[in-house]
Amino acid sequence: MVFKTIKGVFVDNWPILVIFLVTVITMRFYYLKNHREKVCFYKEFLTILSIIYIFLLFQLLTKVELNHGGGYNLVPFTEILRYKFGSKLFIYNVLGNLCIFIPFGLIVAEYIQPKTIFPPLIIALIVSTTIEFVQLHIGRSFDVDDIILNIVGSIVGYLLYIALSAVRSHLPRIFQRDGLYNLICIILLLIMGIYVLKMMGVINF
Repeated sequence: MVFKTIKGVFVDNWPILVIFLVTVITMRFYYLKNHREKVCFYKEFLTILSIIYIFLLFQLLTKVELNHGGGYNLVPFTEILRYKFGSKLFIYNVLGNLCIFIPFGLIVAEYIQPKTIFPPLIIALIVSTTIEFVQLHIGRSFDVDDIILNIVGSIVGYLLYIALSAVRSHLPRIFQRDGLYNLICIILLLIMGIYVLKMMGVINF
């Protein structure tokens, strides 16, 4: 259900996403060219992925849902405990809100490289509260439980960043070279490109 919803957001917004990405990539290309900076493909690729994720995340969270009750919930854990554990609604509303912010915490940690957990936590709190406030004014609802789940997801993302950084620092030198990560990202780019073209109906197999 969660994947289907995300896929639907991509399908609905791919035209503006393509235009946006072409604009960003073109500007980035000329920036690197004019400043003669060394280009690291995998870092540029991950930056683009981060932009795509944030774009789709905010599109998903500001999508106006039909037949939505609206209103607000200011009592923590009221909505979380309302759903039966393991049910579709639990997976969609609880695990979905948690998991969807794990990449956000990872991206924030990679960008600001904090020494403690507090900067990512505060950023997640500000962003999630802003999202809920906006939702309240576009026909959706303000739910403090969503904020809690988003923050937890961001913390998991931050811890994942710490774990991956520790693992990478202890890998053999050959697995720390940029060339290996560039190759992996090129393969991922090809797979993603084929998937997107298939989803858009350009290719069919």
